[in-house]
Amino acid sequence: MADAADLHRALVDGLVARGIITDARVEAAFRAVPRHLFLPGLPLEEVYRDTFIVTKRIDGEAVSSSSQPEIMAIMLEQLAVAPGHRVLEIGAGTGYNAALLAHLAGERGEVVTLDVDEDLAVSARAHLAAAGFARVRVICADGGLGFADGAPWDRIILTVGAWDMTPAWREQLGPAGRLVLPLALGGGQRTIAFTPAADHLASVSLRDCMFMPLRGAFAAPAERVRLGTDPSVELFVHEPGAVDAGAVRAMLDQPATDADTGIEVTLRELYGGAIQWLAVRERAFVWLLARGEGCDTVPVPLLYATPGQARSTAGLVDGGAACFLTRPPGAPPPARFTLGVRGFGESGALVTRLADAIKGWDACGRPDTTDLRVRAYPVASSPPVSAGTIVIAKRWHSYHLNWPAQIQTSR
Repeated sequence: MADAADLHRALVDGLVARGIITDARVEAAFRAVPRHLFLPGLPLEEVYRDTFIVTKRIDGEAVSSSSQPEIMAIMLEQLAVAPGHRVLEIGAGTGYNAALLAHLAGERGEVVTLDVDEDLAVSARAHLAAAGFARVRVICADGGLGFADGAPWDRIILTVGAWDMTPAWREQLGPAGRLVLPLALGGGQRTIAFTPAADHLASVSLRDCMFMPLRGAFAAPAERVRLGTDPSVELFVHEPGAVDAGAVRAMLDQPATDADTGIEVTLRELYGGAIQWLAVRERAFVWLLARGEGCDTVPVPLLYATPGQARSTAGLVDGGAACFLTRPPGAPPPARFTLGVRGFGESGALVTRLADAIKGWDACGRPDTTDLRVRAYPVASSPPVSAGTIVIAKRWHSYHLNWPAQIQTSR
């Protein structure tokens, strides 16, 4: 147990030293709640690494995990739980985050956490009891419905990725409440803190993130296209029906052409800035991903890579052409490198389109996730759209996106 205490202390010390934890109350919660009580049986060195840990798979696919402590701390600071608050969590997982929420809400507060899987709810309940947080209510339910019996909630937080905000989460949020959720906006996810405004919810904070998707009746529509007969190569697209999987896979096996954008970046700047900028403007935007032991042998251009595990990049697929962002092999993160574009098929015009979009992002001051402002309106409403606003319409909400005035551009 001395080893556990030392490792626990070192993890939190690191989060504080790197400026991830800046709120004294969040720091106190992390110091008070040991992570190993929620991951019994795992080596302590693994438990106290600042990384996510998969805790459940279905047919080989990871469906639940203990989230990375760094992103947990970021989201808890976004949520700003105060003593006495009533908090609803969507995605109980191991129960670790619910324990942190309970510490922040205090004895006068209330925490209810939901999970779609009965086995996860049972284990989370046991972990919370062992850690001294039996007062947290763990309920097996579809989180997309929220929990009306306890509404309105002062705070609602999702620890799963959502494609859209469900009506229940908006309707069950108190008038002075705050909702924090990992939301899919164009390319990838962003954890967004929303607060109620007149006829919509308005963002007050955005950060980059990556979570396993919400399951159940409110899961995201299909956005994944398997390429050819190789199940480890996938394309994530806005409109799966518009993509010929066989044609794209055949293109990847043909000779490619490379171009240089002349723009120097880091991988962090790309994911947190340029790719978001591109994704919300281009219906042809895609993520190309290869995973598994054979990922290093398939023709996925190098951008993001974990050898032997995954290789991915972002780009455009339009008609009979495809192109993707690349980096030199000798430029691992966090080094700066000159961003390239690799084209397949009759891709000359598409390569220029992709390169020009990246240059546009650079010319506008390299806006990143933290600069973005998002307003979420119920789809039945018809709010005015100001110049420079990008509108992403989904099933229940339309999202109005703006960067600050000095870097706004029209679509």
